[in-house]
Amino acid sequence: MKALLMKDCFVLWKQLRIFIFVMLVISVFNGGFGNVFVVIWAAMLPYTAMAYDERSKWDQLAAMMPYSVRDIVLSKYVLGWLCTGAAALFTLVCQLLQTVLGSPFAAFDPAANLIGLCSSLCVLAITSPMMFRFGVERGRLTMFLMIFLGCGTAGALGSVVVDGEGPARLPALLTLILPIAAVVLTAVSIPLSMGLYRKRSC
Repeated sequence: MKALLMKDCFVLWKQLRIFIFVMLVISVFNGGFGNVFVVIWAAMLPYTAMAYDERSKWDQLAAMMPYSVRDIVLSKYVLGWLCTGAAALFTLVCQLLQTVLGSPFAAFDPAANLIGLCSSLCVLAITSPMMFRFGVERGRLTMFLMIFLGCGTAGALGSVVVDGEGPARLPALLTLILPIAAVVLTAVSIPLSMGLYRKRSC
């Protein structure tokens, strides 16, 4: 799986450089909603890698190599987790530095960052099975729908935290439900994606 992750990182490197720049700009100038958007956007990077795989017929090549369906599917999930985790940490550090420096754009709030992280994991878990079954091109509509819903919901919830009095304004159940939902959806999504990918490969 390490080799698959390295392959995806090399493929995405040019896009990652652009993403890091955009992430920095949004994190610095767009406050809490920007943090949420960046983290959810990071969850979409595995689909870019999948699109490149489809164009280069990588699936056919991988079938002739010693990679199992489990390795191929899990590598995309791990890539998504790494991207979202890195984006969440990056935006959190940026906003912390802005708060320390007294920037007018500072919106440091770990609760809002948690909302973005959990929302992105939920989006990744819900949309991945469709991508593995139908491919990126045919599954793109579902992906964009989930992005808009995820960004809209997470942004609205994040604004409650940022505009209010911190986590105290956020219902306690929400901080429990989102992480649990992310774990449950991921646990269901991974085996489902494996099964759908096998059907697609047949």
